[in-house]
Amino acid sequence: MKVRYRVLTGLFLLSTITYLDRVCMNVVSKYVKTDLQLDNQQFGLILGAFSLAYALFEIPTGALGDKIGPRRVLTRVVLWWSGFTALTGTAFSFLYLLIVRFLFGIGEAGAYPNASIAIARWFPAIEVGRAQSVIWAAGRLGGALTPLIVIPLVHWAGWRWAFVALGMLGVLWAIGWYVWFRDEPAEKAGISEVEVQEIESGRHIKQSDHRIPWTTIIRNPDLWALMLMCHLFFYGSYFFTNWSSVYFQEGRGLSEDQTKNFISLSYFLGAIGCLVGGVLSDVLTKRYGLKLGRRAVGVGGLGLSSFFFLLAGLTTDNQTAGYLLAICVLMKDLALPVAFAVCVDIGQRNAGTVTGAMNFAGQLGGFFITILFGVIVEQTKNFNYPLFMIAGCLLVSALLWLRIDPTKTVAIKS
Repeated sequence: MKVRYRVLTGLFLLSTITYLDRVCMNVVSKYVKTDLQLDNQQFGLILGAFSLAYALFEIPTGALGDKIGPRRVLTRVVLWWSGFTALTGTAFSFLYLLIVRFLFGIGEAGAYPNASIAIARWFPAIEVGRAQSVIWAAGRLGGALTPLIVIPLVHWAGWRWAFVALGMLGVLWAIGWYVWFRDEPAEKAGISEVEVQEIESGRHIKQSDHRIPWTTIIRNPDLWALMLMCHLFFYGSYFFTNWSSVYFQEGRGLSEDQTKNFISLSYFLGAIGCLVGGVLSDVLTKRYGLKLGRRAVGVGGLGLSSFFFLLAGLTTDNQTAGYLLAICVLMKDLALPVAFAVCVDIGQRNAGTVTGAMNFAGQLGGFFITILFGVIVEQTKNFNYPLFMIAGCLLVSALLWLRIDPTKTVAIKS
């Protein structure tokens, strides 16, 4: 196996663990809310604290990875978030859990921007879409495995110990990553000169300034379009990450086992969507060029997801709603690796900074939908109103792909 594919294996494990930790709170929401006596509005604030912190620290942590490399930054990121994952299990009040989840979000910020940096440095440009698809498919696999692993663990040891166990898993990954990984292919012992040349001749990145590009972000309309697209995209993503368990059990009256099965199905289909989207984008890019190759998948995936979200909110059959929402994840996740591939396309050596900017906007979207869902449901007692809002957001997100040009490199200037 080529060494870059071993790097991808490490990033695959990282993404899997990331979503195990994220989705765990969704899966155990019933137990946490009951134990700490929280309503949906309070629970939404706790979930939103993670998204807000994640958003605020995305650009700085992405820029730091551009400057000092993903080896040290990802080690710090995973150790930090793993510690606060474990501390989640010690929560005894609303305020305590709010603070812990905010600090958890600070720690996890920068994980995917720094994974993108590793891809930008370790993979030729023609393989970027596929590499991103593997990482995001791994995240969806982690989400699919979470209810299958966590619910039996909760029944055996309680929800608190589930968080402790996941925190320990992250620590093991961080140690292995720091010992084995190197920031540049040429620095890695055992890699062949042929593979180094293959990577470096095809990646098209150059040395540059790594300052946080606030002026570049403000003045660049293409980057604004990318950020707004991701912002609206994440309204759909964070429904599944944070609220799907509550929606199925409280909104649709499904059992815990039925909910577990629909969440797992959604994320398994999402993994397929990520793999297909990344490969399809690379194939279309090779045949029709970068612009069409990226745009076609983004417009099609998000447009179809918008349609299925609308149908899920309109149907009165609970089982049908579950299957429609699972198809939503399949469709929208076609576009997910493509969005992060565009960050590498236009960011090049500054892929971490550009990814951080896009993901900053996305996480703000995650923050807003997390809060809004809890407020709307608590005030109206209708669990389908938020789905109609999400359908509209995804439609606009799909149309914004027509404005995104992956051939225009973002120049990071001092």
